[in-house]
Amino acid sequence: MITNFDYFVVLAGMRTGSNFLEANLNALDGVKCHGEAFNPHFIGYPKSKDVLGISRAARDLDPGGLISAIRNESGVLGGFRFFYDHDPRALKLALDDPRCAKIVLNRNPLESYVSWKIAQSTGQWILTDVNRRKDGRATFRLAEFEQFLEDLQSFQVDILKALQHSGQTAFHVGYEDLRDLETMNGLAKWLGVDARLDALDSSLIPQNPGPLSAKVANLSVMTEALAKLDTFNLNRVPNFEPRRGPSVKRHVAAARAPLLFLPISGGPAASVERWLAALDNEPESNLQRGMNQKQMRQWKTKHPGHRSFAILRHPLDRIHHVFCTRILATGPGTFSAIRTSLIRDRNAPLPDRMDDPSYSADRHRAGFDIFLGFVAANLAGQTPVRVDPTWASQGETLRGFGEFALPDRILREDELPWALPRLAADVGIDTAPRPQPEKPDGPHTLEAILDSALEARAAEIYQRDYMMFGFETKRQPQLAEG
Repeated sequence: MITNFDYFVVLAGMRTGSNFLEANLNALDGVKCHGEAFNPHFIGYPKSKDVLGISRAARDLDPGGLISAIRNESGVLGGFRFFYDHDPRALKLALDDPRCAKIVLNRNPLESYVSWKIAQSTGQWILTDVNRRKDGRATFRLAEFEQFLEDLQSFQVDILKALQHSGQTAFHVGYEDLRDLETMNGLAKWLGVDARLDALDSSLIPQNPGPLSAKVANLSVMTEALAKLDTFNLNRVPNFEPRRGPSVKRHVAAARAPLLFLPISGGPAASVERWLAALDNEPESNLQRGMNQKQMRQWKTKHPGHRSFAILRHPLDRIHHVFCTRILATGPGTFSAIRTSLIRDRNAPLPDRMDDPSYSADRHRAGFDIFLGFVAANLAGQTPVRVDPTWASQGETLRGFGEFALPDRILREDELPWALPRLAADVGIDTAPRPQPEKPDGPHTLEAILDSALEARAAEIYQRDYMMFGFETKRQPQLAEG
């Protein structure tokens, strides 16, 4: 079979209609889409064991091997769906290959987010029988939506840059286009297959028809929150709209004092935000958060003599904090899929709950060591999971800050008791309180499990941070007696 390409990738996000697009692609004679072939938590589909005879373990070792199998599948033009949190190694291989057709599927991000939240609440991700539809409404959370939006836009910019740098073009499809038979047949023509559709697939049914206002439980909260966002970037189309600069929405400004905190993920944010609030004798809810670049420039203009600061944390303290709060802990904001993978694939002895009395310090150390192994492989590009900011190197985080504005001061966690009051004095506040230290992470502290092997592993993982910032080992060698 002669086609314009050797294989294809559908570049999409959650709740964009990618299942419906795949169903219509598979309805074309000579086309086969293999689902989420590079989802780090399963292969193809949640209950699949393999794709074209290649297991998930084999795929994780060699993503190029699965791409080759899809490319070389006899008699069909093969492909797969790819989301922003799938294996970045596979994305690079596909984007760099001009013989791979890029189909970019977009949807209004707010609609995708609301659909995702409803699916979470109902447990229903696909609907094939309208009589089995589960009714539900989304609860809007601004921070969660902002992260959802940032991940999506970063993914789109990566695609745009790769196509521009390599001189390639993509076939763009909007969510509304999926119900247009002529568009679907136009996609078939672009792919170079002879088959055409007489009708669209009827097995999948839209789950949540109707306006957004009827789908959100806290509509007034959502409306008020969205009014503060840069709405012109919400429906970003990479081909036409200007690129979004570095995100500053996580920066935190004092209620009145001219101080701006640039948190590094995994660092001592909670205690510093409490100190910022106490500085003006204000509740933490009055701290200024979520500013976009325009609002940040306005804040700087209104606060002459302002100071901004970031805080470095010892790499071992930081990664242990991430382990305790994101891997051991469960619930919103934790990495449940990675936790499951560590238990299933690496035999990490993690407890079902953090207060399990049988969870010993030895088990804690073993689980932490296994997590460090995962982080080392992840930062080296050897896992199908994207690098998360919570364990990315602090040097790279500071580099990202610099795309908008570097902090005036880079402090260290162990010097905060005197460094923060001194910083306050620099902006005219001579009676600043001393910050309270962060609570030790548990259920077992780092000091209770720390040994030279953990020290060595952390120093190897974060070698550049140790070198650039002069971090020392936490366990000082014992002097010989006599």
